[in-house]
Amino acid sequence: MRFAAKVAYDGTAYHGFQRQRSAPTIQLRLEEALAALSGRPVSVIGAGRTDAGVHATGQVISFDLDWTHGPDRLRSALNANLPQDIAVRDVWQARDDFHPRFDAVSRSYEYRLYVAEVRDPLLDRTAWRLGRALDLGAVAKAAGGLIGTHDFIAFGTPPRGENSVRTVVEAEWTAQDDGRQRFYITADAFLYKMVRTITATLAQVGLGQMTAEDFRGILAARQRGLAAPPAPACGLTLVAVTYSEHV
Repeated sequence: MRFAAKVAYDGTAYHGFQRQRSAPTIQLRLEEALAALSGRPVSVIGAGRTDAGVHATGQVISFDLDWTHGPDRLRSALNANLPQDIAVRDVWQARDDFHPRFDAVSRSYEYRLYVAEVRDPLLDRTAWRLGRALDLGAVAKAAGGLIGTHDFIAFGTPPRGENSVRTVVEAEWTAQDDGRQRFYITADAFLYKMVRTITATLAQVGLGQMTAEDFRGILAARQRGLAAPPAPACGLTLVAVTYSEHV
């Protein structure tokens, strides 16, 4: 049977989601847990290939497994065989042809930041520290230019064989009174390092190092090397993957 699952993880200790040679990855740990249950190798497919150090609360995976004890017991068995920084939040039986990446309609990421003169060791694991406050009005104006269908080559690298055109349906930067901030973005798909590069470039707008018009000009120019270097991986979390129908 084909199963799907929603997975959360702290990516700090991992070299991304995708399996690699001689490096710990999320996919590897999930496949090890499934192999422990089945007694044979089991391949896992993920909706998003998150980078090294990136986290998730809503990653979606699929796998084929001979299991007759129901999804809830499968979830419990998987969690019993996974390390503490990876958790299966939900399991369900999926269509036989379900593919978590190709069937996805959209993905949502959250990038967390905080403003403080001195680092916070607990926040630093999942957020990027900025030393001074941002002009949030300028950031919001710049972020508004992301909405719609654009060529995002200035902000990332497409997977091999794909173009760099993506459709962004939501891009919102919000702040709390305690200095914590969040950039939330939803699109049909993302380029490699796209969210982190957009976040870092928006931060430059907020710090007065470029204007909102400059930011929109970078998007329109469709040239690599104009945007800021990617923000640290620690602040990024894949929070949701959506599908057009029940999978």
